[in-house]
Amino acid sequence: MNKSQIISDARKQGRTLLTEIESKQILKDAGIDVTLIKLATSENEAVGFSQEIGFPVVLKIASSDISHKSDAGGVKVGLNNEQEVSQAYSEIMNSVKQRFPAAKIEGISVQNMAKPGVEIIIGMTKDAQFGPVLMFGLGGIWVEVLKDVSFRIVPLTRYDASAMIQEIRGNALLKGYRGSEAVSITVLEDMLLKISEFVEKNPEIKEMDLNPVFAYKDGAVAVDARIVLEESE
Repeated sequence: MNKSQIISDARKQGRTLLTEIESKQILKDAGIDVTLIKLATSENEAVGFSQEIGFPVVLKIASSDISHKSDAGGVKVGLNNEQEVSQAYSEIMNSVKQRFPAAKIEGISVQNMAKPGVEIIIGMTKDAQFGPVLMFGLGGIWVEVLKDVSFRIVPLTRYDASAMIQEIRGNALLKGYRGSEAVSITVLEDMLLKISEFVEKNPEIKEMDLNPVFAYKDGAVAVDARIVLEESE
């Protein structure tokens, strides 16, 4: 499905929170690299998709009623064979149903496990006065612990994107620290510019989080993503 179909379906269902699968489909269309992802609605289907994608894989609950999948016990990583996938599927379903019994579950997403990289967050919110504002910083758990982020108003220029990256205190981690590999700043700038262009052209997007994005020396991939729509008029 394309962006318009995804948003239309969400509107018809009375949803503003898109699933990870829907969010990644939209981001991929916007030119953002995302992990390969498929929706399984049964244990056998999850095993089949895992074989198709290739091990190791990650399983995540797919529900528009659950925004923090880890808190629901809805994430299993580093699954290396069919037996581990079957067990993880069952454990995720049992955990989510116990913790969120009223949640509507679309299924469980199966995705390739991206190689580790420097964890980045890119987000977007709407300011009442200035409109869409982009955020950049260290991702994963660090965004909550360190709150090391920078902001710019949309639309961004290349200079803005570069400045956002340079401003965070953890910038040294991007340039390589104590023997670690430096990441491509140009790739991160390009990603910020693509997202800026995307949100400028799509005012129906209220919030967006790409967390984490794994940054590498030659690329960057969004491992998890969340998009929230404006309320329907």
